[in-house]
Amino acid sequence: MAKPEDNREKLIAILQLAYSGERAAAYAYRGHWQSVTDSEECDAIRRIEEDEWRHRTLVGEILTELGSGPKPRREVRATIIGRTLGFLCHLTGWLAPMYGAGKLESRNVREYETAARYARDCGRLDLIDCLLEMAEVEWDHEHYFRSCVLKHRLGRRLPLWPAPPPKETIRLSYEEESTQRTFAANSRPAVETATPAI
Repeated sequence: MAKPEDNREKLIAILQLAYSGERAAAYAYRGHWQSVTDSEECDAIRRIEEDEWRHRTLVGEILTELGSGPKPRREVRATIIGRTLGFLCHLTGWLAPMYGAGKLESRNVREYETAARYARDCGRLDLIDCLLEMAEVEWDHEHYFRSCVLKHRLGRRLPLWPAPPPKETIRLSYEEESTQRTFAANSRPAVETATPAI
């Protein structure tokens, strides 16, 4: 089993990725909602952009608590990628941005679930609820974009990315895994200390 300090470093690394990824996603969604003509879709994607900025703020606060911060070069790259994708949304039609966003959000769900486990394994239980809540919000985003793709005539014929498990399993799987780990730890036989011969 990895040491708590190793898991802390893994937690920092995955949150640094998430922090910059949220910036790229938010800029991309800004261009995305500006490119659609349906008012309901525009409002929905704009709310998703707001969620991404909120997540970025939360992740930034966690990184600060952990005595770390973002990687500047990754931040620059995220800005370029996000703004470029946002611009391309105006050129590529309706389906491609919806498909790309759904596939990205599916990865984000797993990213925050993994971060919650690293937080547990380095003793930062106070971070788990926040990280799992962000995973649940990303699940909602994936579900929205998947539903958009599936209502498109061509989208229904495309091979979709793997569907994530039901939303409720985000917390259930974490709780079951944590319970099993606790049980396994408590079931280990105690190490007997040999009594020196007199």
